[in-house]
Amino acid sequence: MRRPPALPNQPGPPFNAPAARSIRAALGMGPEQVAHDLRASYGLPYVTPDLVRAWEQGATNPTSPELIALAGALWCTPGDLTDRPRTLREHRIARGLAPEDVAPAVGLDLGAYLAMEEDEGWQGTQRQSALLADTLRLSLPDFVTVTGKEERLAELLRNAVTTRWQACVRQVSKLLPLDKRLIEDTLRELHEDYQGRMTAALAWGNIPTADAAETRGRDFLTEIVGHFWNKVEDKRP
Repeated sequence: MRRPPALPNQPGPPFNAPAARSIRAALGMGPEQVAHDLRASYGLPYVTPDLVRAWEQGATNPTSPELIALAGALWCTPGDLTDRPRTLREHRIARGLAPEDVAPAVGLDLGAYLAMEEDEGWQGTQRQSALLADTLRLSLPDFVTVTGKEERLAELLRNAVTTRWQACVRQVSKLLPLDKRLIEDTLRELHEDYQGRMTAALAWGNIPTADAAETRGRDFLTEIVGHFWNKVEDKRP
């Protein structure tokens, strides 16, 4: 039986093939047993041992329904079988929830919620955003990404490290529910790190060294959001 095409609004999240293989092996199951369980218990009559192997080898990714079924067959959560989710849909799937579960929990019509998933543009109110974070158990970094605030945060952080970090504290505080002192300390350290990278390698008349400094600075700015969250986490008790 041929595998049906994935629904256009149900692409699979980033699948972690080695994790799936390791979990199956730890359970003492073979691909044949997994395929049998998916056919007999999860309503996927087209699944063969070869398809299970293709998932585990990274040759193809399971669709969202297949991922949820595979997690059930392997006695784990969908999140155990995926890399770090980023979009609203990926976080929902990683929690093993259907849109019909999330929409009423956050106070949205199902159609409106699905449209936000499809467009990857969260437009809920502040209260709905808080309910979303609770329902999907989102960390603050994930919440910022899912609700579309990450690019604005990146812009503020780039300004903070390349100009005066003090001028960006208020705007970052309005964007994130973090203690002002924590934001101040983090922005100051990021500014010092960036400026140190830009000046440490510079030397008069040494063009290769200057080029290297520019590359290091550009790489730092590219990963600025990650650097910010790492410092915030290090400072928390």
